[in-house]
Amino acid sequence: MDAVSLGPLAVPVRVLAPIAGIAAASLVVLWWRRRHAVDADPALWRMLLWGFLAARAAFVLKHFDAYAAAPLSMLDIRDGGFVAFAGLLVAFAVGFERVHRDGALRRPLLAASLAGVAVWTGANFAAVAGAPASPPLPELTLKRLDGGDVGLRTLAGKPMVVNLWATWCPPCRREMPALGAAQAAHPEVAFVFVNQAEDAATVARYLDGAGLELANVLIDPIRSLARATDVKGYPTTLFYDRHGRLAARHMGELSPAQLRERLEALR
Repeated sequence: MDAVSLGPLAVPVRVLAPIAGIAAASLVVLWWRRRHAVDADPALWRMLLWGFLAARAAFVLKHFDAYAAAPLSMLDIRDGGFVAFAGLLVAFAVGFERVHRDGALRRPLLAASLAGVAVWTGANFAAVAGAPASPPLPELTLKRLDGGDVGLRTLAGKPMVVNLWATWCPPCRREMPALGAAQAAHPEVAFVFVNQAEDAATVARYLDGAGLELANVLIDPIRSLARATDVKGYPTTLFYDRHGRLAARHMGELSPAQLRERLEALR
């Protein structure tokens, strides 16, 4: 399970889990203030702010060359690029400093931190437990841009990246150049771009207008792949190992840095 449906929206678990953790920590601090008249809110939010900045900075530094060409992209947190361990370490260091100054904050901050981490970890664990155990690449026949048929599994045999997208989807369009560059740079990985429910003429017109030269662009007129893989929103990128088993999935826009991290894990 990579996303949770909230009405018409599908929220990725990687976004929902930390939000749930922050909410749990805030509720603990609120309860403590009402019960013991100790206001730990400013200290907690200082911990969260510095932890957030540290987690993002650690990821940017790890992939600095990927961000260097467009420095403002370092501020674009929509790519989900964070190093959780670095964020937690800095947040706890900030909390320790606040407790050192004011001993009354020790118990509420400790309780809030434990609750937040427990809920965050539990949400991620539940997502992993609720996901199918490494499902195989679906056995589907899709259409090429020229109208010919192709079996999806015939493209396997090596690590595989399957991107579900549509031309009307802004994040799909934004991530496509990065995926195209990765396809050109990594011939040892099979990249497949499966358009959802659009006709070949629309897809070809978009690719020509965007100046994209992509191999393995397929048309899925009835969203059969999305149904088979339980995809709830676009873009979603599926990462399969060389045996055709699902290794990871990413819902939402992929930045070059996030894509690099996923490919490193896949290989």
